[in-house]
Amino acid sequence: MGVRITAFRGRTKERDRLDDALHRLRNGEGGALVLRGEAGIGKTTLLDYVSDRASGCRVAEVTGTESELELPFAALHQLCAPMFDLLPGLPGPQEQALQVAFGNVVGPAPDKFVVGLAVLGLLSEAATERPVLCVVDDAQWIDEPSIQVLGFVARRLAAESVLLVFAVREPAAEQLLAGIPALHLSGLEHDEAVDLLASALPGHLDSRVRDRIVAETRGNPLALLELAQRGASELMGGFAFPAIHPGSLHDHYVRRIRALPDPTRRLLLLAAAEPTGDATVLWRAAQSMGLTPADSEPAAEEQLFEVGGQARFGHPLMRSAAYAAGTPEQRREVNAALAAALDAGTEPERRIWHLAAATTGTDDGIADALHEAAGRARARGGVAAAASFLQRAATLTADPRQRAERTLAAAQANLDAGRYEAALALSAEAEADAVDDLQRARAELVRALTGRAARSGSDAPAALARAARRLEPLDPHLARETHLDAWGAALVAGALADPDGDLTVVSRAACSAPSPSTTTPPDALGPGLATLVSDGTAAAVPMLREAVTSYLGGDVPTDDFLRRGVLVANAALSLWDFEAWDTATSRHVELARAAGALAPLANALNAHRVVALWRGDVDQARDLGLEEQRVKEVTGTQRASYGELFLLAYQGNAIQAEPVIASAAEEATARGEGLGLQITERATALLHLGLGHYERAYEAAARAGAGNLGPFTAQALPDLVEAAVRSGSTDAATTALERLAAYAEVPDSDWAAGLLARSRALVAEGDVAERSYVEAVERLERTRLRFELARTRLLFGEWLRRERRRGDARLHLKAAFEDFAAMGADGFAERTRHELLATGEKVRRRTADTLDDLTAHESQIAHMARDGRTNQEIGSELYISARTVEWHLRKVFGKLGITSRRELRDALPDH
Repeated sequence: MGVRITAFRGRTKERDRLDDALHRLRNGEGGALVLRGEAGIGKTTLLDYVSDRASGCRVAEVTGTESELELPFAALHQLCAPMFDLLPGLPGPQEQALQVAFGNVVGPAPDKFVVGLAVLGLLSEAATERPVLCVVDDAQWIDEPSIQVLGFVARRLAAESVLLVFAVREPAAEQLLAGIPALHLSGLEHDEAVDLLASALPGHLDSRVRDRIVAETRGNPLALLELAQRGASELMGGFAFPAIHPGSLHDHYVRRIRALPDPTRRLLLLAAAEPTGDATVLWRAAQSMGLTPADSEPAAEEQLFEVGGQARFGHPLMRSAAYAAGTPEQRREVNAALAAALDAGTEPERRIWHLAAATTGTDDGIADALHEAAGRARARGGVAAAASFLQRAATLTADPRQRAERTLAAAQANLDAGRYEAALALSAEAEADAVDDLQRARAELVRALTGRAARSGSDAPAALARAARRLEPLDPHLARETHLDAWGAALVAGALADPDGDLTVVSRAACSAPSPSTTTPPDALGPGLATLVSDGTAAAVPMLREAVTSYLGGDVPTDDFLRRGVLVANAALSLWDFEAWDTATSRHVELARAAGALAPLANALNAHRVVALWRGDVDQARDLGLEEQRVKEVTGTQRASYGELFLLAYQGNAIQAEPVIASAAEEATARGEGLGLQITERATALLHLGLGHYERAYEAAARAGAGNLGPFTAQALPDLVEAAVRSGSTDAATTALERLAAYAEVPDSDWAAGLLARSRALVAEGDVAERSYVEAVERLERTRLRFELARTRLLFGEWLRRERRRGDARLHLKAAFEDFAAMGADGFAERTRHELLATGEKVRRRTADTLDDLTAHESQIAHMARDGRTNQEIGSELYISARTVEWHLRKVFGKLGITSRRELRDALPDH
């Protein structure tokens, strides 16, 4: 079409970048690139350029359209449909996920993460025949599930013969395809713009007019060409200047379309509302409107639109202009025609969406169909689409109660999809339309939950507590769940919570709430945690044990564990039950992995890293950290990892640790997360205890041990006792010991008893101190708390040396040093080494491992391969393709000087 820029003027840098990407693609190195710029700047032309030069490659094209924004996986279906014959080559769960996502089979809702692995595998399989180029135009209009999956795939193509090139019209959401290499297109340089304008005009143009045109169009190629083609006579006369610039191109096309004959305008409106470009569907619908192929000819003559095998507009702006040019009545007409032309059996969502767009007033039949479509969309993982279907269903529903219910459901679905502004607006609408107190209370709950999800800060706990109190006389079960949500939010807000959202205030409110008439063991979790804070550990132990036993015994559905897993782990931690804490966090990781639930998985990995460190397994802690980071890349989460802070403190490198801890503290403050601040203080205290900087350790430990954040405060108190004693603050140590004794009132916990005995030894003297140290060592030897045991032996050894019992001191100090060194707790190892030197023992510094030239990612893959995992199994766990695993293993073999997997067992030590 004439409006397409077929000859380049400039863009040398951009073409070189694309040519280089194609060169690397043909050599087996894939990747991704995002072209960003305003409408008409040349993004589509560059996509055509790279497609035309991709000889020998398989080219797949996708174009986003506004009308498909609400249909889940619509764009992904366009991309993958030509490759469906390769689906049987995928692992079963991945094939199932794609089939469900595309509506080919019925099954549990697939997580977009699993769908992403499937698409990555599908493209990788296609690339075994020849390199694959995927071009995605108007990515800002790609449906949300599809763009998330494509972004996931784009970040994992380094070892694949696959190149993904996106075009995004600016301004677009900042997070859209964030982190993927980008080219930002601006207008052509002056000389290039002049050259392009001259090539499109039949004669000479006055230089003053020419320069004004270039300046006002800002070198936008489409604006220059459109102006030249539509205003040539005025321009050549030098007496007029058609008002076309990048910002007005859309309105310009609307005016052009409105000048066409009425049948042609109606046909273009129909085509604009049919996003797939399916000519068969278009002509079927057109026939029902009395339109014929001849009606497309005026648009073709104007180079706006043509129909061949596909219906195609000359530029995406023309499509949106064609839709904007129609009246509301005309839009309803074309949507009705498209609904009639679509098969209800094969495309039920698209058909009902068009039918709803053709309807005014209320229509319960269509509303019911939309409600059913929402269920199907959610089952396929399209939460955002479900929200849109429910919202439209609500507007078409006549019964006030049912309309309010559907509005509430739409608000909740928008919350689940991360559309917080829409969730807040719909919850307010639902509250205004509610027919009873329960609906109004539920609307307030959705609003409070949305506030927590959007900000997770200081005001969330109080809002949830108010919602819980409002629900108490209306729905006691929901009220109890909401009190638990409020407790979790108050824990996160910590000292930064509003006064009404303080953890103690929230806990007391939960304890005073009426109990439901029927309860189950898992229901004890909320009351147990609330009692822990309001009445102390001893009173909470029976309820917490009942809840933890129930959750770990498999008595709750997976969804409930995914939702409450972090709080279950906190309950186990409050019981000082290391085995239950380990099991709770590992179970949370396993279930989140299996379900592909990425937000819970990131939290679970973070928590399990801390468990691994206290167990002394620094290798597992690093591996979990790598996985956590990859999950955060997929979800776009930027929060600091508390597990990472403890790992850095554990390793004892202040230069590396302190900036990261400080940055995490700033982030936590900005988000209103007092718990994050408490954890950064505790990590700081741990770091400086290892380094022997006792004054700094005491300052941080005092802040970490202040207040009452349940198990998090309890765990900080042994550090506070040690730091206070070592810095000479004996009164503070005694006070901290008394508080620790109250938190440690748990029968049969060797962990609690061991740390309490160690803390008592620190403030005691003579035989009392020795007996307490001996008890602490004996208690902790019965646990898998290797780090705490080594710390206890260090303290005992320090005490024995000061008692001039050097021989006895060496026994404990040697054991502590060996454990610290093996665990990679270098700060504590160096502190222990100095104590050993003071006893007359010669001890070498810990040296770097010969395998340190492997990256952390390579080390993880190598150990998994050594343990017998297949490439497919490794890829599924690490969110990369099997081909990428093989690529990493080749690099590992080269670094280790080996040639096969069989040699990995000798080349790599056990973790």
